[in-house]
Amino acid sequence: MRIIVIIAVAAVLMTFLRIPLGQYSIGYTDALGVLFDHLLGTFDGKHMDEYVVWEIYTPRSIAGLVIGAGLGVCGAAMQGALKNPLADPYMTGIASGANLGISMAVVAGISVLPFLTGQESYIGNAFLMSLIPALFIVMFSFGKNGSSTSTMILVGVAVMYVFSGFSTMLNLMASPDQYVYIYSWSLGTLGNAEWHDLPFIAVAAVVGIIVLYMMQSKLNILAYDDAYVKSLGQNAKRIRLMAIIAVSLVTSVMVCFTGTIGFVGLVAPHVMRIFVGSDNRFIIPASAAAGALMLVVADGAAVSITMTGVPVGVVTALVGGPLFIYLLIKQRKSLWA
Repeated sequence: MRIIVIIAVAAVLMTFLRIPLGQYSIGYTDALGVLFDHLLGTFDGKHMDEYVVWEIYTPRSIAGLVIGAGLGVCGAAMQGALKNPLADPYMTGIASGANLGISMAVVAGISVLPFLTGQESYIGNAFLMSLIPALFIVMFSFGKNGSSTSTMILVGVAVMYVFSGFSTMLNLMASPDQYVYIYSWSLGTLGNAEWHDLPFIAVAAVVGIIVLYMMQSKLNILAYDDAYVKSLGQNAKRIRLMAIIAVSLVTSVMVCFTGTIGFVGLVAPHVMRIFVGSDNRFIIPASAAAGALMLVVADGAAVSITMTGVPVGVVTALVGGPLFIYLLIKQRKSLWA
């Protein structure tokens, strides 16, 4: 547990250190001064520093902390539920569904919820469309042999390709500005996070972490063969579906605000298994801490690499990909199984 606490504290500390970083140059002392002024209610709101730090940098930093924790936990739960070390929160096709929803709103002006317009329609489309691939998996699982992990994975992959095909057709009709927006969003970014988004993101992450942690004993059972699980009086199919539904709901909320931020939910659980093993009592909170730290650090690097910054999904891919390959080569199978 000590390593989990250390990483969690490091994630919170890095969140504060990340706040001043961005295209608008501001010192750490000035940034912290703005934060304390807001907390104490002594700010006057007349300086650019105050607007940039409080309205742009701070919600983005907090979003990175919360979303990273959520993705880390969802990745650990998916890997345990599907008994697949390659599983991540987007394996059910959530990202492709959200991308199609964004393309529908931006290119075709279609809002799944007619009463939403503008940015709200983008978020609404992304959320609702992201749930459709997961719904396909849930419905398919009730069929014969539908509850096997390989079948669930293959259904998710198939739906992902279908949705990606529709998105590509819409993107071919997009104007240059529309395509740039869709492409930037699909890479994964925290740049759109605002204060009014944080309650939705935080509630989804916190509830998801609590629900999945409460399922930790059942997720541990899924490491065994389904027949053995049945002999213990448990329903492996039901446990697996509950985990997938919980992960899908949490990830859908996050992806509609940030796009696809890859490798956090895939790599963070693998890194923490080296330190705490595969027991979900420890791997779930450990993955939350590691995911939060990974995404906050990656976002700090993303806004510092160039004058204009890059989407954080680019950084997580560049770092997470090689790191994941290294872990697959060096990590013993017993650490995961």
